[in-house]
Amino acid sequence: MNQAWLRVMALLYDPFLWLGEVAGMRRRRRALLAQASGRVLEIGAGTGLNLPCYPETIGELILAEPEPGMRAMLDRRLRSLGRVARIVDAPAERLDLPDASVDTVVSTLVLCTVAEPERALREIARLLAPEGRLLFIEHVRARSRWLAACQDLLLRPWRAFAGGCVCNRDTLETMAACGLVPEVEHASWRGMPAIVGPLVIGQAVAQPVSLR
Repeated sequence: MNQAWLRVMALLYDPFLWLGEVAGMRRRRRALLAQASGRVLEIGAGTGLNLPCYPETIGELILAEPEPGMRAMLDRRLRSLGRVARIVDAPAERLDLPDASVDTVVSTLVLCTVAEPERALREIARLLAPEGRLLFIEHVRARSRWLAACQDLLLRPWRAFAGGCVCNRDTLETMAACGLVPEVEHASWRGMPAIVGPLVIGQAVAQPVSLR
């Protein structure tokens, strides 16, 4: 991925999402993150759009963001809001935290961009405490065959423009394959291009490993 373009994307990210945020995404973030509790890890924290949505009652907030441009903006937003959190330079596939050490993992519009989604989801399953949950909002492959075909057709130019975003990724299927059991609501991301419109919103728990 072109590093210069990623720096530009960090500057354009919030303005590009603005209409989608006011058309419903901001409300969805608040509703989802009201459920966060205990020790919270957000993967791909980006510019920090989720920060105002976290309850004051959470025990600890860890923000993982591997892109330097995004991380700088995340740090500025964190300081401007006066919130306490730890920012770590780490991709979702390699999180330097102990097994079963996190109560809530948050992923909003992130799993479309990770290079190795299976590895990232297995890492999340590893980190979740026995009663822990993954809270997620992700755009996914469309259930409509026509829109899915458009996603396939536009995948390469969209991925080049949108910092590696894979618009046709079947994230729910990958979750299940990685030992996460999701509860899902399907929705539409209004105010954004149609190829990233289909959303899944919900939570997932790690399936216990059976001993044989």
